Amino acid sequence: MSWTRRFPAVPAALLAALLALLSLLAAAPTARAHEERPVALPDGSGSVPQYRAAEPDLLVCKIDRLAFERRISGFPQELRQRNLDLYDRCEKNGYRHLQAAVDAVDRPGMNIAILPGLYEEEPSLPKPAGECAELKAPSSSLGYQILSYEQQEKCRHNQNLVAILGKTNLQIEGTGATRTDVVIDAKYQKLNAIRADRSNGVYFRNFTAQRTTFNSLYVLAGDGFVIDDVLTRWNDEYGFLTFASDHGLYKNCESYGNGDSGIYPGSASNINDGRGYDVPRYSIEITGCRSHHNMVGYSGTAGDSVWVHDNEFDQNMGGASMDSAFPGHPGLPQNHARFERNLIHDNNADYYHHVADGTCAKPPVERGYEQGVVCPQISMPPGTGIITAGGNWNLYENNWVYGHRRAGFFLSAVPAFIRGEEQWSKQTDTSHHNRYAGNVLGKDRSGASRPNGTDVWWDGQGRGNCWQDGPDGSTPGTLPQCGKERGQLSGSSARLVGEPVKLTQLMVCADYNVQARKLPAGCDWYGARGLERVETQIAVAVAAVLLLVGGTLWWRRLRRSRLGTVASLLGLAGLALDVAGSTMPLVDTPVPALALLLLGLWWTGAGLALRPGRPWLARLTLLLGALTLLDAFDQAVLMIPWIPLSPAWVRALVAVVWVLWAVVASARPGTAAPTRPAGPGGDPAGDRAPVPAGPSPARSAAAEPPTPHPDGGPA
Repeated sequence: MSWTRRFPAVPAALLAALLALLSLLAAAPTARAHEERPVALPDGSGSVPQYRAAEPDLLVCKIDRLAFERRISGFPQELRQRNLDLYDRCEKNGYRHLQAAVDAVDRPGMNIAILPGLYEEEPSLPKPAGECAELKAPSSSLGYQILSYEQQEKCRHNQNLVAILGKTNLQIEGTGATRTDVVIDAKYQKLNAIRADRSNGVYFRNFTAQRTTFNSLYVLAGDGFVIDDVLTRWNDEYGFLTFASDHGLYKNCESYGNGDSGIYPGSASNINDGRGYDVPRYSIEITGCRSHHNMVGYSGTAGDSVWVHDNEFDQNMGGASMDSAFPGHPGLPQNHARFERNLIHDNNADYYHHVADGTCAKPPVERGYEQGVVCPQISMPPGTGIITAGGNWNLYENNWVYGHRRAGFFLSAVPAFIRGEEQWSKQTDTSHHNRYAGNVLGKDRSGASRPNGTDVWWDGQGRGNCWQDGPDGSTPGTLPQCGKERGQLSGSSARLVGEPVKLTQLMVCADYNVQARKLPAGCDWYGARGLERVETQIAVAVAAVLLLVGGTLWWRRLRRSRLGTVASLLGLAGLALDVAGSTMPLVDTPVPALALLLLGLWWTGAGLALRPGRPWLARLTLLLGALTLLDAFDQAVLMIPWIPLSPAWVRALVAVVWVLWAVVASARPGTAAPTRPAGPGGDPAGDRAPVPAGPSPARSAAAEPPTPHPDGGPA
């Protein structure tokens, strides 16, 4: 159903404002993160593969026996002896590079064992030559070619250190005591360390992959995969990237030092599209993993039907995020992620200074990833637990979310223009039915206090979103509460578009480009403080205009009215509080609502004082006062249910008209008169300028009739 049909009573002016906003968003630069060839989601006929403990079919090892024995000298005796036995076999009929073993796979269901060692896959490292150096393919915004599957087959190492193409039920396992005993190192010379493409049933276990210009372990278009006890680290983009896949399982994994996310199940199979909270299964399960010291621990553009439980996301800029913000991803808009029993804490890193100082402009090998440098690839609000930028039907239940300087939960909408869809009926199709319930906010598992800056930041858009009782601080100040059962709401909202100042902030902050070293001015995500912040700039600009117009109106029309003077003083205090509130961090503070209350009282009092002499301006002023008080109530006491736009939008439009009208009224000839008792006919004498007894030099009453005033009163 289109939003114009859902809300037929929305005034035409408000719809025009919404269209203007969406047009502005559509003109914003399109962000692209992971660009891949067009790919279809699996048909879902596969299954999650099971670990096979059988002896390996193929072995991979290096041939320096003394070095090998040193590597395994600290292993438990039984494991040490097994590796020695495997090494004897491998010396005779094994392979020295993993790619050679993969190439030797000739049937489904084979096992490859990699013995402890460092594997740099030297035959795969040289730059493309011959026909592979001249492939015709589109280029991504990051500069790499977007190759077809056929081109990947033909030129396996243009982008991949190890290419697993079209294999079925292949298992690759390191035989060390820990996952760091087997290391596959791309040395920043390849886009991917390991790529499994159209390979159903692949199982990865017990090794490390590292140092790429995109991601360490990449599974594409696979129906059935397991990532078990694998470490990925030090990549430009992702540690683990699984894309357009189904029947997947991550378990006991770890990832750190990545410019985007440690774990990225992008475009997971969209098997629950059109359903509510109750779903038959999830396409990908992630459990027992830790992702830390990345831009974000977990990320999922179109991360659909992903079950994320019993993991730890910490020491990143953001703990986890899912979004509908990037085009070219099957399954948009994002839907049906389920987060439960995760530890999401202390995600307060800020790596943007590496972009500002030029570190991230150096070649990857020179940036210092191994020493803790991370080069953030997209815009991200540092100090945030879980970010949902345009998602629907997501469940966040029974997680521990604490220790974030900005916000525990962050929810915003993303118009479909941003992902390349232009139909008007889709522009408000995100940020609906997200449920946050039963989470422990601001406390660690021991019960110790570890507060978030604020527990909830929400732009206000969407319907059916709900939060648990008692978050310690939120913006807006009150939130729709969840009922005991999923789908039950204790109050709700259905806003077509978010709060105007918050949307402006999001638009400003999204204009980030790591390649161009472009950090948006005005956004506190990148270090803007005080008057540098766009919120403060808006508040100061609005205060300056209202102070000038309101002060002039008081001097010309209200200064001799006690009610008008008192109201104007309240307005002055409200403007000061509004500016002060814009500079404050996201904490549970009544300042913004108090500012709106004072401004509402200003316009209400001014409107009453203007009624006798300027009836039409008085009516407009009273309307503005009522809308401002309603906005204060909406933000601090209770979100008004089932209205399509926040009162802030209507208030802003009326305020523009009021400013213009007040300027005209103030510019008209005449001076304020002292307040007097009501004269004959009930007119307070003080609301009109005294009429001179004699003829005026400017005009003669006999020669020139009174000029009518635009607001209905005499000039």
